Amino acid sequence: MTRVLVTGASGMFGRAVAARLVADGHDVRTLQRGPSGVAADVRGSVADPATVAEAVRDREAVIHLAAKAGIVGSYDEYEDVNVRGTANLLAAAREAGVARFVHVSSPSVAHLGTSLAGAGAGAADPDRARGNYARTKAAAELLALAADDADGLRVIAVRPHVVWGPGDTQLVGRVLERARKGRLPVLGDGAALIDTTYVDNAVDALVAALVADEAAYGHAYVVTNGEPRPVLELLRGICAACGVPAPRRHVPAAVARSVGGVLDTAWARLPLPGEPPLTRFAAEQLSTAHWFDQRRTREALGWSPVVSLDEGLERLASWTAAERARTVP
Repeated sequence: MTRVLVTGASGMFGRAVAARLVADGHDVRTLQRGPSGVAADVRGSVADPATVAEAVRDREAVIHLAAKAGIVGSYDEYEDVNVRGTANLLAAAREAGVARFVHVSSPSVAHLGTSLAGAGAGAADPDRARGNYARTKAAAELLALAADDADGLRVIAVRPHVVWGPGDTQLVGRVLERARKGRLPVLGDGAALIDTTYVDNAVDALVAALVADEAAYGHAYVVTNGEPRPVLELLRGICAACGVPAPRRHVPAAVARSVGGVLDTAWARLPLPGEPPLTRFAAEQLSTAHWFDQRRTREALGWSPVVSLDEGLERLASWTAAERARTVP
């Protein structure tokens, strides 16, 4: 049994990680703003040093998922949680004698807007990453890996790519919301290959990182299902699993990027509500290939995915049907 702190356990992914560790018999504490529902909670933000110190006390390991995600907000808002929060956690972990620190990053830290086909992890690049989320996550990853100490705190960075599954409010939730409203266009011909990660596989990868060989630490690894599919096929699969009409309208990718750039500027300068219907980053993600060579990751972590993309879609369909049955009077 290991005493583990999991940050960011109120979201689908973080909650699944905490639940898995509890099921495996570990002593789990979580840190996030709301309740995790699966373990003893410390409630608050990683941006608060006192809260972080309380959360990390007597822990042997940390899995750090807490982050400000999304596409709306100033750079300072993202920096406060993603960079300063990570710095707080690293300092507190070192002070508390934590042995292992799994930093959950994102492939977007090294994505510069062009296609990635069979790519490796690549170096995090805060200056050229796209958008406030990616730039601050890149800076946070560099901080984390710089803190790796062979004689003390060991740090490993894991970049799960597009994690999704039942209850997901990011990829699945946004696809369905926009598809229902007829606002989910296909950019270009929809043939760009994109790899994703079913949530159970992502959870397994983080648990594997926690117990990986010492030689794996001090490096970053991209985690995916290893099953790149055309983006249109992926969108159709999600929509079909949830009983929502699939997108039919096509928009030229160059047009979508230009429109996304204009909307980015408008939302940054004006007090507009909610999220923009399209951003340049989203347009790039939906119109360029991004899939990754998984050989280095699987060897270093001693891990491989067990839930295929098609099985994941079947699980999503079953969960959706059960949710509808539960909510129908």
